[in-house]
Amino acid sequence: MALRGKNLRVYGKKSVYIDKSVQIGNNVTIYENNRLEGNTVIADDVVIMPGCYIKDCVIGAGTTITSTHAESARVGEHCSVGPFARLRPSADIKRNVKIGNFVEIKNAVVGEGCKVSHLAYVGDAELGADCNIGCGVIFVNYNGKAKNRTIVGDNCFIGSNCNIIAPVRIGDNSYICAGTTVTEDVRNDDFVIGRVRQEAKANRAHKYLKSKKED
Repeated sequence: MALRGKNLRVYGKKSVYIDKSVQIGNNVTIYENNRLEGNTVIADDVVIMPGCYIKDCVIGAGTTITSTHAESARVGEHCSVGPFARLRPSADIKRNVKIGNFVEIKNAVVGEGCKVSHLAYVGDAELGADCNIGCGVIFVNYNGKAKNRTIVGDNCFIGSNCNIIAPVRIGDNSYICAGTTVTEDVRNDDFVIGRVRQEAKANRAHKYLKSKKED
């Protein structure tokens, strides 16, 4: 019989499925429309908001998970995951991490204090502590033949819509500007920018816009 801690609160019990094998700590809250399966371990003070599927995962104390699909993943203490996140096998989320909406983590370590807030893919990577991963960042791990790995140091900022082409190493305290494609190693404290310079053509926009008569 699996362990069930004290003060377990389950709302909408008819819409919640919990395998007998699932272990649950103290003061856990589980809302409606959730499914917990396999060798899942839920630590103390966890809140599972509606719409989660969690299988063979370890969820650390004080973490909140919302509308998330997680399988064979580990989530540390005091994290926030979701809504609409996906944690694939071998995702390892350390303490005090934010994984936001439409973020996918696969075979990757996300270091303590990192923020991956929205619309990003982190696959086959290791992120150090206190990194910020901007909206639309893609860790490009597959070249059509093989998967490759990316290593990111501590306290790195990776701006929105960056492509990180593995295999590559990004040093501590580096700053990758939005819209940059990284193909070479980045040293500690480097400032990296790689994008086409903006060019404006005066009085040219009307050639490409629909006229009001066509609407």
